[in-house]
Amino acid sequence: MTIDSVRVLIVDDEVRLAQSLARGLRSEGIAADLAHDGLTGRDAAMRGHYDVVVLDIMLPGLHGYRVLEQLREADLGTPVLMLTAKDGEYDEADAFDLGADDYLTKPFSFVVLVARLRALARRGAATRPSILRAGDLEIDPARHRVSRAGTDISLTPREFAVLEHLVRNRDMVLSKTAILHAVWDTAFDGDVNIVEIYISYLRRKIDTPFGRSSIQTVRGAGYVFAPDEG
Repeated sequence: MTIDSVRVLIVDDEVRLAQSLARGLRSEGIAADLAHDGLTGRDAAMRGHYDVVVLDIMLPGLHGYRVLEQLREADLGTPVLMLTAKDGEYDEADAFDLGADDYLTKPFSFVVLVARLRALARRGAATRPSILRAGDLEIDPARHRVSRAGTDISLTPREFAVLEHLVRNRDMVLSKTAILHAVWDTAFDGDVNIVEIYISYLRRKIDTPFGRSSIQTVRGAGYVFAPDEG
């Protein structure tokens, strides 16, 4: 992984600080997205493919510790750097106990932050599996190849992106809007029901021929990928 490919999510309710951090990171070639409350940050972290999450502790909506706890409960292994005005050793210990990977206290050195983000991104890349497996379904993101029960499946780039997002967030209900934001270009202004069309395409290719029903509809909520062996 090169630093130019790194994506960071900053979750901090100090809007000016967060915006300043994002500008600084972008000047370093690091893509940065923002969230300003715990609930929005949690959802963004779960649906986005981030290399590092920078997470404040004192957040409105959902406390930073609870955000971290829910990310780890969902088996999201994205490295998390806690960023807070608190400086007690017990706060730091609590963060690590809940699954944080690093910790910085405000005020902090931007140079140090960038260095730590680079280190966390490299660590996350080293531990991230190159092949995604869900039941008998295998996805190779690097080669854009998919197979089920040993049989290769041909997918279009968009179908592949939707499937990869579902599998990376397996057992989580994803709304059409969440899938649209994660997979389609941010400038897309079409009907959100295009997601339903692609779900139908995927079912015809990865489920029906194999007697599976891994892509399930949750009425009124969205879709969930629940791997099954048939």
